[in-house]
Amino acid sequence: MRITTLLTAVVLASCASGSTLAQSTQELIAEAVRPLPEDLRANATVYRYDPESGDRIVLRQGSNQVECRPKDEEGFTRCTPTANASRSDMSAKLRAQGMSDEDINATLETAEARGLVNPRIFGSMSYRLFDEPDRIQLLWIISVPNATPEQLGMPTGAQRDNALAGRGTPWMMNPGTPGAHLMIPINGTELSNKPQ
Repeated sequence: MRITTLLTAVVLASCASGSTLAQSTQELIAEAVRPLPEDLRANATVYRYDPESGDRIVLRQGSNQVECRPKDEEGFTRCTPTANASRSDMSAKLRAQGMSDEDINATLETAEARGLVNPRIFGSMSYRLFDEPDRIQLLWIISVPNATPEQLGMPTGAQRDNALAGRGTPWMMNPGTPGAHLMIPINGTELSNKPQ
């Protein structure tokens, strides 16, 4: 009788931990898609990387053009186009090997030149969320590789301080390089920096 009771307790504990694990996965998915516009959330792929190997672990396979990762160790939640998956995967593997950001970027540039990773697509959108007000909380980023402000009529004056005060406007970073992009702080949502 005592053995049966013990076995029942073990089975119940296993079931309980399984439902907790499933709940945790659902919470990770809900957290990961927060930076996205509402109409992209339900069908986005959600994944994370194994920190030891850099291997991709899919939490939910989606069916649209966006994939998201839950909050990372720096506090950022990020979503990117699925077309950037090879770049993200290589970056994660290099990071797991202990490579610096500078070396990772150089390696990705070489890999792109050799056709090992997809180049950034002009006009592709990424989404980033940070929960604390000491950074831009809700930021959308448009990739414009090798473009200059003169070509696209974009401002280059950093809007970080205005964005922290809930009044951010777009600006271009890294003009004329493969990493050129337009930073777009999103104001006036529950996830945005509050007006000051």
